[in-house]
Amino acid sequence: MLETVVVEQVKVPKKIDHIGIAVNSIDEALPFYVDQLQLKLLGIEEVSTQKVRVAFLKIGEAKLELLEPLSEESPIAQFINKRGAGIHHVALAVDDIEDRLNELKQNGVRLINEKPVPGAANAQVAFLHPKSALGVLYEFCEKK
Repeated sequence: MLETVVVEQVKVPKKIDHIGIAVNSIDEALPFYVDQLQLKLLGIEEVSTQKVRVAFLKIGEAKLELLEPLSEESPIAQFINKRGAGIHHVALAVDDIEDRLNELKQNGVRLINEKPVPGAANAQVAFLHPKSALGVLYEFCEKK
């Protein structure tokens, strides 16, 4: 008789959703991405909870997300003031973001967001602290 073995599904990220790039001005940065790199602009929106304006550009299966601060209190403004414009974070698409955050917290991973917050493109997002992720700022991103 064959025995049925139930394998617990591993909660690995599905893909790189996007790479966040801090810029001083989306309007000044877009010509490079659209005209020189010839990436397709998918849209621009404001994320008031993060005090940023974002532009998404399609590149293969992923996107680049340009992040422009809307105020000096914006985390992106603080990043640019400290490190200059450039790569800010890598966003990983996940299912069950709350379960993943709870699991990471139980494993001792330091989180910036213990609960998901509203992000761009109607996503729920949460950031892992770079000190727990080998110096990289990771964002988990769940889209319904």
